[in-house]
Amino acid sequence: MDTLTRMRAFIDVVEAEGFSAAARKIGRSKALLSKYVRELEDELGALLLNRTTRQFSLTEVGHTYYRRASEIVREIDSLADTVRDSSGDVRGRIRLTAPRTFSDAPIGQSLIDFSKEHPDVVLDIHLDDRFVDLVEEGYDLAIRITRLEDSSMIAKRLAPFSLKICGSPDLIARTGRPERPQDLSRMPCIVDTNGRWLSNWPFMRENGEMFSVPVSGPLEANSPLTTRAAAIAGLGFAPLPDFIAKPALESGELVSLLDDWVPRGGGIFAVYPHRRYLPVKIRVFVDFLAQWFRKHEAD
Repeated sequence: MDTLTRMRAFIDVVEAEGFSAAARKIGRSKALLSKYVRELEDELGALLLNRTTRQFSLTEVGHTYYRRASEIVREIDSLADTVRDSSGDVRGRIRLTAPRTFSDAPIGQSLIDFSKEHPDVVLDIHLDDRFVDLVEEGYDLAIRITRLEDSSMIAKRLAPFSLKICGSPDLIARTGRPERPQDLSRMPCIVDTNGRWLSNWPFMRENGEMFSVPVSGPLEANSPLTTRAAAIAGLGFAPLPDFIAKPALESGELVSLLDDWVPRGGGIFAVYPHRRYLPVKIRVFVDFLAQWFRKHEAD
């Protein structure tokens, strides 16, 4: 049995957070995976996993080994993909992390459309609103909705993005229309706790200087869809991603406010680590998303 097979078994067990879950996921027996990991530990002369009947965890050396082994296996798979590139054969697994905001919105259809067009690729989607460390946690790429600041990654801009400060016509009639961001501090606001700024909303002056305004209100939720529903109901002013706010703005249920103060330069990005060999499946996936957003830009 070669080291690479044992290494893959170890990675599968770590990512599935257990032998049983890994066995179900990859279609091998729990006993076989346990054997491979035990042989790997014997080969290394080090304990990689702490095993009890109720707990599963990496040792300190196991954590280090997992991180480096994942990088090595991805490089090997990437090289194999590069060799297969000439055949046009796109297959394998893409481990993707994306925010729930992306998946729950109409633009999440892009992921379904990719799977329909490329049935030999398994799209393994993990929805998480935090900024995931792609290398540390073994992801192939991420969808990020932000003003991109991380220069250690390769990023392809898929579409523009901006926040909209929204309020219902009924709310504006009751409280008045905020003329400056600072006015929001004395008005009811809805806090989307998925946002990086929470109850300190970011704004930008004409000279590009950023500042924040503290807000509060009757409702906080970790869902932009719930935030939108609360804004439509007139509970408060709310910051919404433009693609979430769009239907309610078009119907007149919400009004966009303070547009000249909202930070600019945001986007929806496909982000992936620098690699010597970029897997064909990743390039095909990113190109598909870019074309999908161009096609649906006017929708």
